Amino acid sequence: MRYRFDDCELRLDSHELIVGGEAKAVEPQVFDVLRLFVERAGHLVSHDDLIATVWDGRIVSDSAISARISAARAAIGDDGTQQRLIKTVPRCGFRFVGAVEASDEPAAAGARQRAPTASDHPQFRFCSSRDGTRIAYATTGDGYPLVRAGHWLTHLEHDWHSPVRRPFLDELGRGFRVTRYDQRANGLSDWDAEDLSLTAFVNDLEAVVAAAGLEHFALFGSSQGAPIAVAYAARHPERVSHLILHGGYVRGRLRRGSAEEREQGQAMLTLIRHGWGKAGSPFLQAFSSMYIPEGTREELASLVELQRLTTSPENAARLREAVDSFDVGGLLDKVAAPTLVIHARNDGVHPLDQGRKLAAGISGAEFLLLESGNHMIQPHEPAWHDLFKVLKRFVLG
Repeated sequence: MRYRFDDCELRLDSHELIVGGEAKAVEPQVFDVLRLFVERAGHLVSHDDLIATVWDGRIVSDSAISARISAARAAIGDDGTQQRLIKTVPRCGFRFVGAVEASDEPAAAGARQRAPTASDHPQFRFCSSRDGTRIAYATTGDGYPLVRAGHWLTHLEHDWHSPVRRPFLDELGRGFRVTRYDQRANGLSDWDAEDLSLTAFVNDLEAVVAAAGLEHFALFGSSQGAPIAVAYAARHPERVSHLILHGGYVRGRLRRGSAEEREQGQAMLTLIRHGWGKAGSPFLQAFSSMYIPEGTREELASLVELQRLTTSPENAARLREAVDSFDVGGLLDKVAAPTLVIHARNDGVHPLDQGRKLAAGISGAEFLLLESGNHMIQPHEPAWHDLFKVLKRFVLG
């Protein structure tokens, strides 16, 4: 049986999702979610229906369900804001509202598209940093080599299914072969690392580059990854072909001159220790209002799940305190790579002034101002198109 809708086709016999004429890799549970929706197109699918069909009646969290719904939407070109194909019915469930054509005819000869390649599926590997800390990394996508510096709050596996992170990874993978990793005390990397200095984080990046066999690559640092990327580029000018810094900073909020920012930093540490990974906690509210103030219910649920999986409350606070103490002011003039600095005008995590200081301190740096209030830019924003258009032009020409 095959189901056609929009520009997609769901092939049950081969367990394939075809989008725009090409096979698109999706997780088995995401495929099962889509199958349930198209088989019951136009009818309400409750949370109980999803649990019974997709999870065989096992107990699962609301955030896990939301993450799979979001991944299903992303796979077929939908999202929680548009709800063009998968509509949320508040407090009841979901309804597939796209027109569906069912057929039991075999695919026409020659119509079968390419199978997903190895680059479509992240394969997690481990390497050791200088102090023996194990660092998890993965490489996906095709094209020019690009390394994404590790930053606070990542999980290689969860990010691949996250409605907040996966669209970004997908878009970055169109034109780049992306190597990313979980920093120490976080994600799939060792949680018991004691050294959380800037030097240790740069050593982790060095270990990943060596393990991935990279010689010359673009380096992308977002948020707390920006100062790590700056420090690495200053240390290894021969390896970094292009440096991209998004939503970053020169000095962490515990090192800045403003007493207000230092107080905010201390308040955030208190919220983390008491509200990490708890739905409805003051920390989650503060966190979401800073990172994605216009986030959907599914996106916010994904953040809760990300917190729970990523690390412990104690490690989250230690990491937050460490990255808020970074200071790369003395390294900016040592960066030799062509540099693109990107910052949202109303970024609630790191103020625009910090992005301007990065651009001003690195010789010849190009600056892109995004019209957004989100620290994590989302696909439904005009800023999304601007970000990737300029980024790809900057590296690929």
